[in-house]
Amino acid sequence: MIEELNQLGGSAPRLGDLPTGSSAAVWSLDTTREVIGGYDAGGAAELLDADERRRAARLLRPGDRRTYLASHLGLRVLLGGYLGTAPGEVRFVREDCPSCGGPHGRPAVAGGGVHFSLSHSDGLAYFAFAGVPVGVDVEGLPSAGAVADVLSSLHPAETAEVTALPEDGRRAALARVWSRKEAFLKATGTGLAEGLVEPYVGAAAAPATVPGWTLRDLPAPPGYAAALVVRTL
Repeated sequence: MIEELNQLGGSAPRLGDLPTGSSAAVWSLDTTREVIGGYDAGGAAELLDADERRRAARLLRPGDRRTYLASHLGLRVLLGGYLGTAPGEVRFVREDCPSCGGPHGRPAVAGGGVHFSLSHSDGLAYFAFAGVPVGVDVEGLPSAGAVADVLSSLHPAETAEVTALPEDGRRAALARVWSRKEAFLKATGTGLAEGLVEPYVGAAAAPATVPGWTLRDLPAPPGYAAALVVRTL
């Protein structure tokens, strides 16, 4: 499914072959870098489309805006490399929403060719690419207050698993659940429209089995949790 977590640095990335089937390529990026994949991070907005620039402009905190711009530059660098086109020439569309049929489902590349997913948290971004629907998510450890707020929204078994842990283990457990759940919701394109109860992904060190999908945790720096979901062929 995945062999390693690749790092996108300042130089043009060595990508290898475009992933096919349920094989996935996963990359991470330090979004505070000044140069990303050979491009100046300060000029990221020039390579983005109008919708991306509008979304970035709506972010009030400079750090959030920089993370968004850097991660979308990284996504374009990687997609452009896989598809053999310049980062600024990559065109995005939206698939139909599986819940309501509206044009706000998973983001996709115009013309297809590869499935992708992007997630960012603070100064860290993760990217995943595959030949089938894929979702990736990275999460910083939530606050104790966030744990209390979210617990009742999860699958009852997940709520019980997190609650059974000592106080000092609950934040990491919820980060695992949240990253696994978000990765799945990104892969399916449903987002939060249908809530957080399903699927059951588990709070233990190893994720639960999700029928029809391959779910696994990804390496992440201290203070983070990350997960990948790929449709099973």
